[in-house]
Amino acid sequence: MNETVGFIGLGTMGGPMAANLAKAGVRLVVHDASAAALAAAGKLAGVTAAKSAADVAARSAVLFTCLPNDDIVRGVYLGAAGIASGAQAGLVTCDCSTVSPEATLDVSRALAARGITHMDTPMLGSQPQAVSGEIFFIVGGEKATLERITPFLEIMGRMHMYVGGSAMGNRVKLIHNGLAAVTSVAVAEALAVCVESGVDPYTFYDVVRSGGGMAFGTYFDRRARRMLDGEFSPTFMCELMRKDAGLALALARASKVPVPMLEETKRTYDEAVDSGWGKEDFSAVTHVIERRVGRKLSRG
Repeated sequence: MNETVGFIGLGTMGGPMAANLAKAGVRLVVHDASAAALAAAGKLAGVTAAKSAADVAARSAVLFTCLPNDDIVRGVYLGAAGIASGAQAGLVTCDCSTVSPEATLDVSRALAARGITHMDTPMLGSQPQAVSGEIFFIVGGEKATLERITPFLEIMGRMHMYVGGSAMGNRVKLIHNGLAAVTSVAVAEALAVCVESGVDPYTFYDVVRSGGGMAFGTYFDRRARRMLDGEFSPTFMCELMRKDAGLALALARASKVPVPMLEETKRTYDEAVDSGWGKEDFSAVTHVIERRVGRKLSRG
C-alpha cells in the first residue's frame, strides 16, 4: 500500500474513515468543503490537505468519496475543479455515498471515457462503526477492480461484499435502508401500543430481546430502549434517513413495485423532518408517533 489514496468528504463518516487509513500508515491527500474539517484532517500524520477535488484526483492512485447527496456527488466528480478535471487515466474512484443508481451511472460513464474506473461502495453502519473501523461495504462495479481496493476497505471496515456491476451497490443499499426506515416506524408504533394499552414498554423490550421471536432485530436491539429513555442523539440523522427513504421509494417506483408501507414511512419521515427533528437520530421519527397518540413514549 505504497500508493497515495485520496479522500473527499470528511464529515461524520468520512472523517473517521480517513483517520483510520492514516493510522494504518496510508499516505492520504484529502479535501472537504468545510475548512474546519479539512484543517482537522490535515493534522493527522501522513495526511496532506488539498485545495480542490481536482487536486486530490491528480495526486491519487485510488480515491474515496463520502458525500451527502446526488447533486454534490455529481458536482464533486464532474463539476468545475472536480475529480474528472484533475484525474489521470488509471485512477480508481470509490464512492461511499448513499445516492441514486442514476447518479452513479452518470459518474461512471463520464469517468470511463477518461480511462478512470468508478466503483460504488456504499456502507452499512453509522458513526460509531466508522470510528471503530467496522463498516460493512457493499461493492458494485468492475469485479476485477475489487482486489485493488480491498486493502483499504479492510482498514476502514470489518467486511465487504461484491454485489454486481455499476450501481448495484447503490440498489442494494437503498433497498436495505428502505426496509430499515419501515422498521423504525413499525417499532415506534409497537411501543406506542404498549404505553396506550397498559403494557410496560421495558417489559416488552425484554420479551422481544430475549424471547427468540421474529420481532427481534438490529434496530430494535440498538434503538428501542434508547427511544424509551428519550435518547435521540444522532449517529445517523433523521434527515438523512428521510433522503434514503425517498431514494428507495424512487427505486421501487422505477421498478414498478407497489410499496404502500414504504410510501407511508416516507410521509412519516417527511413529517418528522418538517417538524424540526431532522438533526436528531433517525429514531426521532418516534416523535411523529408520539404526536399522533398525544403522549411521549419515554418516562422522562
